[in-house]
Amino acid sequence: MSYKNIIYSIKDNIAEVILNRPDKMNSLDETLIIELTELFNKINNDENIRVAVISGAGGNFCSGLFLDYLQKISEFDLEQNKADSMKFKDMLLSIYTCSKPVIAKVSGYALAGGCGIATCCDFIITDETAKFGYTEVKIGFIPAIVMKFLMKRVSETHAKELLLSAKIISADEALRIGLINSVVNKGELDSKVDELCNLLKKNSGSSIASTKEMFRKISDMTFENALEYACDLNASIRMTNEFKIGLAKFLSRK
Repeated sequence: MSYKNIIYSIKDNIAEVILNRPDKMNSLDETLIIELTELFNKINNDENIRVAVISGAGGNFCSGLFLDYLQKISEFDLEQNKADSMKFKDMLLSIYTCSKPVIAKVSGYALAGGCGIATCCDFIITDETAKFGYTEVKIGFIPAIVMKFLMKRVSETHAKELLLSAKIISADEALRIGLINSVVNKGELDSKVDELCNLLKKNSGSSIASTKEMFRKISDMTFENALEYACDLNASIRMTNEFKIGLAKFLSRK
């Protein structure tokens, strides 16, 4: 399957997704939003894929909504804006709910909706050129949909500072507040991400998928309900062939 604004490939069970609008800082238009949603739904269901990596072409990750797209939505009525917002939400959810580990490989700018895409990933690995910012309030917009995902990564204190100030922060500052997982020197980003991909590939795919599901669900449960849910999930995993094979291999080493 070919995409207009995405370079997509699979190698060694790793899906590589490159946002490919470098002349526009990989900004989001309606086509790219739809393509990303469809692609991550496909990745989610592809048993040959163990890990997915998102990056941007041309030295930037993603600068948010494209100016022409912003002009277009400024002329929408309420229902059109609601439908368009749902498309953006579906895109973020397709990344966040993907059963495979998803890594954001970030160089350059990750702003507004682009920062939201990175935030939806399980891991954010950057080089020293990376810059992050939620700049929506500067133009009278609000970071409404991305806020939920941001607050799963950082404290409310740090989320308010980012969202209300609309300031752009460095990779080092993003690491300090817990927004990203690690930052490396320029030129070392590919090897760092490859190292993480190889680590993740060694683990059980079904176990990773179930663990990701737990992260999505447990935070909104009561303490007691979360433990009950965990017991049910724990019991069901023990019945899978993958668990039985993995346990047998582990016990055979003793």
